[in-house]
Formats: sequence, structure tokens, C-alpha cells
Amino acid sequence: MTPETIVGTTDRAAETRARILDSALHEFAALGLAGARTERIANSAGVNKALLYYYFESKEKLYAAALEMAALRVRDSSLAVYESECSAGERLLRAALNHFDRILGQREFQSMMQQEMIRLHKGESSAMQFIVKKVFEPLLVTYRAMVSEGVTSGELIEADWMQILLASLGANVFYFLSAPIWRMVLEDDPLTCEALANRRRLLLEFLGLTIFTDRQRGRELSAKVYADTPMPAIEKDRFEFGRKV
Repeated sequence: MTPETIVGTTDRAAETRARILDSALHEFAALGLAGARTERIANSAGVNKALLYYYFESKEKLYAAALEMAALRVRDSSLAVYESECSAGERLLRAALNHFDRILGQREFQSMMQQEMIRLHKGESSAMQFIVKKVFEPLLVTYRAMVSEGVTSGELIEADWMQILLASLGANVFYFLSAPIWRMVLEDDPLTCEALANRRRLLLEFLGLTIFTDRQRGRELSAKVYADTPMPAIEKDRFEFGRKV
């Protein structure tokens, strides 16, 4: 076998594995570990079931690999924002908006993380240790350093770094999880395109007025970040939970 043949074979194997993982991510996100079917995953990926098991051995290992792949994508996307070339305060604003848009646009990862949290509470989690070590730990360390940098420079108020994280990223999680309740209580749909665009803007405005020592600068940076970060496209049925059909 020539070097070129080896490279070609390796590339095809990597491409096949990636197709299987992408198909698995959609299946597991929609139906969970118990409800997912390897036959559907294999058919969607354009491979036979035997090849799927050749690469991943079991449905449980395929589930863990799909979740790990999605989590690493999130880590890399988030770190790119955390380490961008701008002030710490602007990076915090961009991190909050990136997190909001991730919930909005990456349904599969959010769904699988919710499932895995339930499995963790039951003592059944197969992937959380990897995700904590490889994803959440570096993100939290970098976020904490980002807040410290902003406080030290005088750009940000002196506040507990985790409280800033909870006020920005935690607020996003609460908004989406509570959407069915908002809809019932307020009789408004918080997940229309108009409502979501407004919530993105208000998120940044709030942070600009609360975490910056210079509120005018915070207001200006918030407007800048909002203006140059378009809302991601939303699938028509992305947020159908809690609606009457």
C-alpha cells in the first residue's frame, strides 16, 4: 500500500466516522439514549450497522462520542470569544451573547446536556467526567481570568467573578428553560424571532449598565456588540415545546 493510499484510506475513515457522529448527534438529541436506534443512525450516515459498531463498539460509546464531539465544538467556539482581541469587558459581552446564541442555535448539544445531567443524578453518566475536564474546566478558568483582568484594569466593577457569570450566562439558561411559564403567565410568546432579538439586546444593555465602572462605555460597547453580531437563523420548529398543537 502506497503512502497516498494510506492517506486516502485514513481520510475516508475520518469522514465516515464524522458522518456517523453527526447522525448520532441528531438521533440522540431527539430521542435520548434509550429511544435512539442504531439502524436509523447508520442509514442516515450512509453506512451499514456493522461499520457503525466497528467504529464505536456499542450504542453507549457512540452516545458518549457524539456528546463529546458537540461539547468540544462548544468549547472551541467559546474560547475563541474569550480570547478575542478586545478588552475584557467587551469579551464578557460577547461571551454572554455567544452563549445566548448557542442555546438558540445548537439544540442538539443543549438537549444532550439536559439528558446527561439527568443521567448524572442517577449515577449513569458516561461522558460527564470528560466534559467537565476537557470543556467546562478550561472555560471556567478562562472566564475567571477574563473577569479578573477587567477588574484589575478598572474597566469592570469589583464583583465576584462567579456572580458575573451567573448574571450573564445563567440568565440565558433560565430564560429558555422558563419560556413555557412566561408564555402562560404573560400571555406573550418569548420565543418569537422578535422577542428573541429583543432579549439579546436587553441582555447586553443590562450587562453594559451593571458590570462596567463607566456606564456610558458599557452602553456603547453593548450597542457595538449587538450591532455586529447578527442573530443566528432559527429553524421554524426549533422551540415548539410548551405550545398547543
